[in-house]
Amino acid sequence: MIRLVLTVIGDDRSGLVKALADVVAEHDGNWETSQLAEVAGKFAGIVVVAVPPDRASALQDALTPLRGMLEVEVRGEVAADEPPAADTRAVVVEIVGNDRPGIVQAVSGVLAAHGLGVAELETDTREAPMAGGRLFEARAVVTVPAGADTADLRAALEEIADEVLVDLAFEEL
Repeated sequence: MIRLVLTVIGDDRSGLVKALADVVAEHDGNWETSQLAEVAGKFAGIVVVAVPPDRASALQDALTPLRGMLEVEVRGEVAADEPPAADTRAVVVEIVGNDRPGIVQAVSGVLAAHGLGVAELETDTREAPMAGGRLFEARAVVTVPAGADTADLRAALEEIADEVLVDLAFEEL
């Protein structure tokens, strides 16, 4: 089996996941991993499917007719016997504060400066109760090498939180 990485996007409506799953199943594919979401009326995500090597080309061709309902692109191929990632642990960073430009840029800059990857990132804005304006909320799951000391990371994130005026929660899992 080979694993294909698909990106998908389309106007949100019922049946999109089924349409994609039907094509994958019709080509003896196995839906392994996905991150899908509706954001601002669009349905988008990434799907990893495993498919027999002799069916991969036909699967890719069969995805084309979904255009108009769902745009699907094969973004890469990952070998089934790819070595596992290095030992890591997760740190959850949660941010809440008045919405303003630059919050994600500041926090992601600290993470990049420490050589850390973002495994998950969810952000949202909503009306701030009682205070007026918009409230920004974010939750990031960050991968940290096993055995790494996170004290410097925590200090740098706390400094940024003060600069962009947000509250920060930091939890090692």
